[in-house]
Amino acid sequence: MSPVGTGVPRADGPAKVTGDALYVDDIRPTGCLYGATVRSPRAHGKILGLERDPNFDWNGITVVTAEDIPHQNVVFLMTEDQPALADGLVRHVEEPVALVAAETRDRALAAAKHIRVILEDLPALLDAEIAENHEIKIYGDDNVFKRITIDKGGQVENGIVIEGEYRVQHQEQLYIEPQGMISVPREDGGLTLLGSMQCPFYIVKALAPMLGHKRMNVVQATTGGGFGGKEEYPSMLAAHAALLTLKTGKPVKMIYRRDEDLRATTKRHPSVIKIRSVVGEDGTLLQWDASIIMDGGAYNTLTPVVLSRAILHLTGPYRCANQHLSGVAVATHTPPNGAFRGFGAPQAMFAVERHMDRIARHLDMDPVAIRQHNLVVDGDISVTGQVLTDTGAQVVLDQALEAAEAAVRTPHKHPGGGIGRYARGRGVALVFHGCGFTGNGEAAIKGKVGLELEGRCVRILTASTDIGQGVETTFPQIAAAELGISVDRVSNAPHDTANVPDSGPTVASRTCMVVGGVLQEAAKKLRSALQAETGLDTNDFDDLLMARTNTIPLRVQAEYVDSGKFIWDNDTYQGDAYPAYGWSCSIVDLDVDLDTGEVLYRRFVSATDVGKAINPVIVEGQIEGGSIQALGYATYEEVVLDDQGRMINDRLTNYIIPTTLDSPEMITRIVEIPYTGGPFGAKGIGEIPMDGPAPAVAQAIEQATGVVLDILPMTPERVLAGLEIST
Repeated sequence: MSPVGTGVPRADGPAKVTGDALYVDDIRPTGCLYGATVRSPRAHGKILGLERDPNFDWNGITVVTAEDIPHQNVVFLMTEDQPALADGLVRHVEEPVALVAAETRDRALAAAKHIRVILEDLPALLDAEIAENHEIKIYGDDNVFKRITIDKGGQVENGIVIEGEYRVQHQEQLYIEPQGMISVPREDGGLTLLGSMQCPFYIVKALAPMLGHKRMNVVQATTGGGFGGKEEYPSMLAAHAALLTLKTGKPVKMIYRRDEDLRATTKRHPSVIKIRSVVGEDGTLLQWDASIIMDGGAYNTLTPVVLSRAILHLTGPYRCANQHLSGVAVATHTPPNGAFRGFGAPQAMFAVERHMDRIARHLDMDPVAIRQHNLVVDGDISVTGQVLTDTGAQVVLDQALEAAEAAVRTPHKHPGGGIGRYARGRGVALVFHGCGFTGNGEAAIKGKVGLELEGRCVRILTASTDIGQGVETTFPQIAAAELGISVDRVSNAPHDTANVPDSGPTVASRTCMVVGGVLQEAAKKLRSALQAETGLDTNDFDDLLMARTNTIPLRVQAEYVDSGKFIWDNDTYQGDAYPAYGWSCSIVDLDVDLDTGEVLYRRFVSATDVGKAINPVIVEGQIEGGSIQALGYATYEEVVLDDQGRMINDRLTNYIIPTTLDSPEMITRIVEIPYTGGPFGAKGIGEIPMDGPAPAVAQAIEQATGVVLDILPMTPERVLAGLEIST
């Protein structure tokens, strides 16, 4: 029986359960020093100098500043605007200014605290809504990282005009393992960099300009979650560990404390979205105008790409002949924002779905009915001119509604014995999500996968990392299914850039769908190579192995090949934006405590199109995990900044996320609308669970209480304020 479609146990499960898995902080190279970071206390200022506390014992302490950087002072990603260490100017609070190394972590942290950054304060620009073309310049001449405009159709003169504004704030990834990196000197004068990360080859690219060479190999350690937070930021930490190694000649380990991780690393982009719609009396969308202002923070990072995906999802899964979209991502003197699960789509989807609720409210229509009336169907044309096929909006909506109605409505026990006053509500949200890179991104990257024989077994060589999403399990399932062998005969090589090809980054719901497809092609190439060696005209892998007499190791490599079916113009944003789309419906049943404003989740139902579930158990876990994270985004997680843009609730005692005790009953329907370009029909699944829950929660709160909330997070304080206004 093919292993595809079965719940094969996780390959990485036993080591993690027993404690045998080695995370970066478990690894201690001989002679290892410990690094720490000296950071800016202000949002914007001119660096006048560094002052060491004369009363501190500086014996055995190494200090690194920008003057110690061997070549360019830059951590390269999309642009060269972000320095490894601030030199002359700081552009955000907590910006790295210097580094220290010591024999113990406590000594390193203490030394960092005893170095004072002397600054001349400069005016700080913290408000994204006034940043564009502000007299205070942070980036370029206008403080704009990216600007996008897309137009389809024209203007509608007659109809009902409905306008709304929607706001979403920061969200912290809060991976279970903080950022960590080790730098080890090599005999050839290069470096080995080992750490918690998503994209090993990003680090090679990011550090080469700073080091002036590429004599480095990057190795992923067992990684305790990423959610986008370990896409680009590990390059910064790798640069810091490398600089300390260059100066000391010794291995250096840097592990952030949780509070430092929360204050200094990238988060989800705050955004302000305005939508103006023109509708008919029956609710038909006649015109849809949407704009977004996105706060990128002080440096570019991945902000332009996040804005791109947000813009492309600002229509929702709804048809409209006349659509006009615009977006701008601006610079502010706050810590840079970057990748986060969903990558701009959750911000857009919240606004779109809340605006559909606004239309339903204005027309006195059922929120589900207004959605059904406007759903895209096969043959509809997207805002970019793409002809939509295999649309699953109606399917997932029907499946979710059916599952929600079939659920046993057991009495819900409230905390405190149900003494408080509770209002009950249900919310429904419908979303779509572009799978993989936008447009022709895959054709540019040309992701590669290798396979090699090890006796009767096969080893996969790929840079696609497992950060909890199950790659170590699903990749062997794909290869085994293609070769017709058991999964236990397929393993994954360590993700070391010295030994594996560049498969592209582990992002954008592309790993299973795109890299998995390349892996399937590599398996076909391996079989073909054996057929050529043996001269046998058979597809039976074991027969080919038995007939092989060549003792030379056999290794093949496959590369992503552009089919030519999808056409995209990155300048005009016209063409096929994504090779495939996933579809999902979220239904939330909740109670609102009318005394405290607390939202209590009772049941969460989802129906999600995944193309093909390579491993249904892992897919279900992805959907449920992402949905819980999205419920936290909806009502729990609020990043509180001070007047310097510094996160002040930097502890797990006051940055609150849902725990298992807060999790509702979960009902998950897996829908399979195969994508012909994915392995066995698989689509991306990692991001779409993040898109729908928050607007469903907002609709449920509104149904329960009449309180209309168009801002995230919908904290108890905001719910109470709404209740006071409504009464």
